[in-house]
Amino acid sequence: MSKGTHRRVFMLAGEPSGDALAARLMNGLKEQAPDLEFFGVGGPLMAAEGLESLFPMEELSVMGLFEVLPRLPKLLKRIDQTAAEVKRVAPDIFITVDAPDFSFRVTRKLAGTSFPKVHYVAPSVWAWRPGRAKKVAALYDHILTLLPFEPPYFEAVGLPASFVGHSVIETGADKGDGPAFRVRHGIAPEERLLMMLPGSRRGEVSRHLPIFKDTVAQLLAEIGYFRLVVPVIGRAGEIIRAETADWDADVLIVEGEAEKFDAMVASDLALAASGTVALELALARLPTVIAYRMNVITNMIARRVVKLDHVNLVNILLKREAVPEYILENCTADNLARGLAELFRSDEKRAQQIVSYKEAMLQLGEGGAAPGARAAEIILKLIARKK
Repeated sequence: MSKGTHRRVFMLAGEPSGDALAARLMNGLKEQAPDLEFFGVGGPLMAAEGLESLFPMEELSVMGLFEVLPRLPKLLKRIDQTAAEVKRVAPDIFITVDAPDFSFRVTRKLAGTSFPKVHYVAPSVWAWRPGRAKKVAALYDHILTLLPFEPPYFEAVGLPASFVGHSVIETGADKGDGPAFRVRHGIAPEERLLMMLPGSRRGEVSRHLPIFKDTVAQLLAEIGYFRLVVPVIGRAGEIIRAETADWDADVLIVEGEAEKFDAMVASDLALAASGTVALELALARLPTVIAYRMNVITNMIARRVVKLDHVNLVNILLKREAVPEYILENCTADNLARGLAELFRSDEKRAQQIVSYKEAMLQLGEGGAAPGARAAEIILKLIARKK
């Protein structure tokens, strides 16, 4: 394939969430411009769209200082290797997707190259370290954001920015089959079902499960019988299975995205650790109480550097506490049980939260063009402008 007939796109993703975003972008690009040729680093979803990864993406999916340090020499080698490959390919556009620690280091090594450079998923400069916006502006020609209020933070330092919609609206969290889930697992239509989501990482799960156990016990004592459904994924699932084995509650553990989304529609309420799953719950219109606990040192640092009234993105978007959230020292079994009991007992409170969800999801692009397609349109305009 000659460069004259195929435009080249070089893409980097360093973790599963970035792989999903990049794959949707690739799909959008292929639909609008079938002549593109893809290069880069990605995971199985990008591979399904036609990318042959330079090396396994899993090598970059490390979290935390102690996990990174032993692998630092290899990571540095991969940074150099990737930058060299980008220069060899000489793409029509270079796109990094999230994973800023890896993405920004590779991009820094591409200084002086002429092709446009785009970053997809803005760092949360609105929450902490606002000075990062200027650093990103020095590396890239354009940034694609998931949140509607993010572009001004980057435009203020000279970096063109475009809101393309949040990827959550493409997940299918609103497409679950609740009645089929209840039939499949022997849950009667009138039985109350609480979904519990203690987090996706082992540390999060270990911190939240003892609090959630006490919450469930208090809630059972206060409102009577209900069943509990817990979606699990990866190694965190092992902890959840072991820890919930001796709970007094009737616990159903399910695996896989389809089961999770069916369970969301089947459930009456959710108790969830703060994170991306809170947006999936909003898309599924499942009334929720949000919780989050950190270790003591991280808690102290967070209090000093994070300047937010809320942590749940629904509340941040709406600038009010539409979804009850109990964070850090307020994340106690007493608070969580009380918040859940109020939602179980009040049709009005649940209905108000669902109305708020609709408002927030509209801001994130629900009902409009898919984020992957919107992002693809901007990428193609940048390629055309370069020509």
